[in-house]
Amino acid sequence: MRTIELKDGRKLTNRDLNRAGTLPREVEESAQAIVDAVRERGDEAVRGYCMKFDGACPQSFLVPKEVVEGALDMVDPEFLSSLRLAYQQIRDFHQREVEQSWFTSKPDGTILGVKVTPVPSVAVYVPGGRAQYPSTVLMDTIPAKVAGVKRVIMVTPPQRDGSLSAYTLAAAAVAGVDEVYAVGGAQAIGAVAYGTETIPKVAKIVGPGNAFVAAAKRYVSGDVGIDMVAGPSEVCVLADATADPVVVAADLMAQAEHDPMASCYLVTDDPALPGKVTAAIERLVSQSPREDITRASLDNNGVIVLAEDLAAAVDAVNVVAPEHLELHCANAFDVLGSIQNAGAIFVGPWSSEPLGDYVAGPNHTLPTGGTAAFSNPLGVYDFVKRSSVISYSPQGLLKDGPAVQALAQGEGLWAHALSVGMREKLLAEGTETFADPVAATQDAMHTAWPRELSTPDRPKLDFDRAE
Repeated sequence: MRTIELKDGRKLTNRDLNRAGTLPREVEESAQAIVDAVRERGDEAVRGYCMKFDGACPQSFLVPKEVVEGALDMVDPEFLSSLRLAYQQIRDFHQREVEQSWFTSKPDGTILGVKVTPVPSVAVYVPGGRAQYPSTVLMDTIPAKVAGVKRVIMVTPPQRDGSLSAYTLAAAAVAGVDEVYAVGGAQAIGAVAYGTETIPKVAKIVGPGNAFVAAAKRYVSGDVGIDMVAGPSEVCVLADATADPVVVAADLMAQAEHDPMASCYLVTDDPALPGKVTAAIERLVSQSPREDITRASLDNNGVIVLAEDLAAAVDAVNVVAPEHLELHCANAFDVLGSIQNAGAIFVGPWSSEPLGDYVAGPNHTLPTGGTAAFSNPLGVYDFVKRSSVISYSPQGLLKDGPAVQALAQGEGLWAHALSVGMREKLLAEGTETFADPVAATQDAMHTAWPRELSTPDRPKLDFDRAE
């Protein structure tokens, strides 16, 4: 792991972290070409890419309902019991995020508010490459269902023998996924973004995937909604001298084993801790069945930040803005108040990050690559739309109308002022419609735009021009 020492008031910067920040151009171009082909040729293109990249393509992309439900009998009882525990706790947590429509009224009778409506359909992308992720099925489906989304479909790539993981299908059955399609990669994103002969178009796509999936999601964003462009997983451990170095080592490895590109950060004010942690990693990693992946992650993307004091360490954490943050320090809840940027925060030595991955309840689909500085974990709020509601009474119109007209005139928007002025005139005449629309329009012009009907002069600002 690379070490960065913050001495003499030096602050950690994004440049220190060497984050790539963008997807490689060749990945973006390849993903765009795949999506374009699927948009143009539908199922034919999807089948071609499935054979090319997955080595398998089912006769029908739609997995029969009985196959999905049958997976419940194929997994061991302990796994199924754990899956149902996770389902209940994730659902309980997300129920607290439900937002209701609301309305308020003014004394003049004007009513304002927000109407909350679930998006009509969602596609959940579930990876099927290095590992199976039934937990992702739960995390991405449950908040959509709690939000009231009527159609939640799942897309996931088949293995080379054409099979799908019984664990993933069992999770789909427990979570209440409406349809499962055996298709993955950028071609799956193109299919659900635009629809094919057999795969439906959806309103929003969520879920993690490889770089090509991320690039495809970015490309279709705007034509459909997406949750985020997810990068490799990452963890940051903030630790002081009270931390157990072996536990810290295990927690860093828990993220490193996800992917060779996963990023692991240890931020501490204790000069002795990094050596103890790296020694513990060396003892533990050789026992891991994913040793190669874990070592690659820690060697290439592992960073130790040694700060002068805990306050400087917290500042460094806020620059990292990690997907997962663990607080292994005394009085961890006191430190929590100073954390500004993190996707999920695990407070205290007993709060293992894998608890959040599986059963705690908060969502594990989290912002990566520093985007926790401005974005959120996946939640019920990602599956609803908000519509403003505005209903003016006659009294409210007469009160606010003059301000609208003045602002519209300042912007040179004549019809905006006229729209209000016509209503004012109707109220003044005590009628619902104009008997003579032409004459009424002429009379209303002065009301709507009392000054000359031209764009007002802009104030001139004096400044020195560069020669």
